[in-house]
Order: sequence, then structure tokens, then C-alpha cells
Amino acid sequence: MAFTEDLREASEIIRSASAVTILSHIDADGIASEAILREAVSRLNIQTRSVFLRQLEPLMMKWVPKDDTLKIFVDLGAGQQNLIEEHGLSDDEVLILDHHISQPSNIEYRQVNCLPYGIGKLSAAGIAYFVAREMDAGNRDLAKLGVVGNVGDMMAREACGLVGPAREIALDGVTAGNVRITTHDLNCYGLSTRPIHICLSYSDDPIIPGISNNPNGAQAFLERLGITLREPDGRWRVWEELPDEERRTIASAIVEQLIAHGEPVNRIFGESYIFPDEAPRSPLRNASEYATMLNACGRWARPDIGSSVCTGDRDLQYRKAEHMLRHHRSVIRELFQYILDTGVARTDNLQWIHTGDRFPDTIVGIGAGMALSKLDWKRPIMVFCTLPDDPEVVKVSMRTVERVVARGIDLQAALCEASERVGGAGGGHAIAAGAYIPAGTEEVFVREIDDILARQSSSCAENS
Repeated sequence: MAFTEDLREASEIIRSASAVTILSHIDADGIASEAILREAVSRLNIQTRSVFLRQLEPLMMKWVPKDDTLKIFVDLGAGQQNLIEEHGLSDDEVLILDHHISQPSNIEYRQVNCLPYGIGKLSAAGIAYFVAREMDAGNRDLAKLGVVGNVGDMMAREACGLVGPAREIALDGVTAGNVRITTHDLNCYGLSTRPIHICLSYSDDPIIPGISNNPNGAQAFLERLGITLREPDGRWRVWEELPDEERRTIASAIVEQLIAHGEPVNRIFGESYIFPDEAPRSPLRNASEYATMLNACGRWARPDIGSSVCTGDRDLQYRKAEHMLRHHRSVIRELFQYILDTGVARTDNLQWIHTGDRFPDTIVGIGAGMALSKLDWKRPIMVFCTLPDDPEVVKVSMRTVERVVARGIDLQAALCEASERVGGAGGGHAIAAGAYIPAGTEEVFVREIDDILARQSSSCAENS
């Protein structure tokens, strides 16, 4: 069966349902997925409700209803079909839309998953969008949320832009009029909202000598180029609003800076995805910052607020989302500084730290990724933290960069293998992954991960 046939079958299953329960993850991809499906199903006048889950694991199964609704698991479920089976759900009441590795079960649940078709750069929101489009071509306006989910789940990171079916979604958004694609744009975070020098200082892929993680250095760099940093009214200027000539001046100087320091220049440019229907300089103006706001809502246990924003709320729920975004960034900065101040332990292939209960488990992965830009990027970073509601379990978050993945490192594979050995479970992607392991097994786990990473590096070297 082709991927398109799977999408068609899923749309028919949903259209024939009398009521739907959407069960989704709490990150940006999960929230965007839920919003796409909820909107598409509601447009068919089918009763729907949503349940957000931090993870699909035994303790969370109590939130999965046992009723006569169609249960759509999105951005989770593929790797936990045994739990769904143990929960007593039959094959005709479950539909899974996922982009994670599927684990078999005795029941063959109906599923749309891009991986068996060799599509690795498509998020759950992308699959949800394709199903919604199959349900009704009028749902192309939801492509914008598909872009948010794809970008939020780092599907654009490796190629510095969306590729394959994910880019098809972005083009649908262009057709719908709510997405603008800028090719050969600056590959930085904060193009629409941050002062130019702050935006440049956030560049970590590539790391620009003298500019990355150095706002003062970035400001001095721009001033040497004769770039005015403030508008006549005193506001800081942002990259999105710069005229093309100034953009070219800055980009050329950055390329020269990279070449002068022997750094590659192939990742300094990429595609950006601007949403012209959103207010200029707002956190919803481009895909990466929109995804950050959704992540903030999910990480602070209010994914429903993010979902409301996705489906158009720009009043009370949006103001709540803005508040959570500010708080989210503040706590992540604290975590980032804690990792740098405390320091990491190092093995031959890994750097790691245990934060205990100092920070919420929902943000340690984000902090790890940020800290990596100031640590040894050649070694993946792993952060342990305890769970406030379950002291017998420790959460593990790992992050690395594309250059390390290109050398054969796969964090998802490493965490799945190592966590299974200590009685836990893991998942995710090659560049970012997580696991839950029994408390007290951390030291053994570090050794296991170090050995697996060494094996992955060795295997890649032998094949190159």
C-alpha cells in the first residue's frame, strides 16, 4: 500500500466516525497536530474532544478513554501499540498517525506512518495535515500549522529547510496565502522578533566566531558594517524588516568571517517560513518562533492554550500563551546558566549532567540543546532529571548537532538500546531523543550510552 493510500484510508475512517477523541503529545508538533485534526474533524460536524499526554506510558493510560469514540493517537502510539492493546482497545476503534518507529503488537492497529515509505523528514503535524487535506481540499489553510509542526520538530534542520512532502505542505500554505517562503535567508532564530545583533548571536549552526553567543561582538560587527541598529522611533530593528541590500551586506560579511576562521559556510543560509497573516514582530510571525510558543504552552502543562492559539484565538488565550512564553524563556536561561556554571562530566564520547529536581523535566532537553553551543559540540550532551510525581523514575534527554549525526551518531537508537538494558524505555530522533529509566541506574546508563556511541562512531568510520 502506498503512503497516499494510507492517507486516503485514514480520512475515510475519520469521516465515518460518529465521535472522535484525539490523543496527542504536548510539544509543538503534537499541539499543531491536534489543532489540525480538531479543526478538520469539527468542520465535518463530528463531535470531538482532545486529550494531551506527556508520554504514552503505563501511568498515562488512565487518560485514554474506553468509550465508543474513534481514538486518534497522533505524534505518539506507533511505538506503544502494546500499551494500547493492554488497555483493551480493539483495532476498529484506534487510528494512529505517527512518525516514530513502530513497535509490533498482537493487534494490527490501523496506522499512517511515513517511515516505512522512506520519508524521514515529516512530522506528525505533516501527516495530520495530509489526512486533513484528504478529508477536504478546503483544509489547505491548515498547511500553516503543518509547517509549524515540521519546523518545531526539527524537520528543517538538516537541510536548512523543509524537503519532500514537508515542503509540499509549505507550498500549500503559499497557495492558501498564509505562508511566505524566503529562500536563501539567514539560518538564525529570531528573524521576526529579536534585535538584529541578538538574532545573530543566537546562531549555533554554524557557530560564527566572535558573534555566536556574543551579543556585544555581534553589535560591534554590525556597527563596523555601517548597519543602523535602531529605527527612528528608537525600536530595535529586526532581520525580517531589513531591506535586501543590508541583508546582502551582512550575509557577505558573515561568510567572510567564517572563511577567515576556516569554518564551513554551507549552513549559514536556509529557508524561512513567514506567516503574513500574523502581526509583524509577534511570536507567531514565523514558524520557528510560533513553535517555541507552542512548546512553552506544552512544557508548562497548558497545551490546550497552545491549541486555542493554533485555531485562531488572539485574545485571552493568546495573552496567556505570551505569559507562558516569557516564563518559559526565563527558566530555560536559568537552566542554561546552571549547566554552564556547574559543568558537565565527560566520557570519551559523551558529556552529561544530573540536574536533580532543580528544573521541570519538560524543559531539560531544550536547555541541553542550548548549552551544547557553548560546550564541546563534538560530544552529544545528556541531561538527567528526577520526576516530581515519580521518584523511582529518572528522565533522560539527549541532544547533538547535524554534523555529529552525519558522522553516524543516532541518539534515538542509542537511548532505546541502553534504556532497555536498564529496564527503561526511550525514543525520539537521531539528533534529539529522550528516555525514562529506573532511578539509581544513571551510572550504568552513562557507561552503556558511551559504549553505544563509540560503536556507532566506529561503524561509520569503517563504512566511510
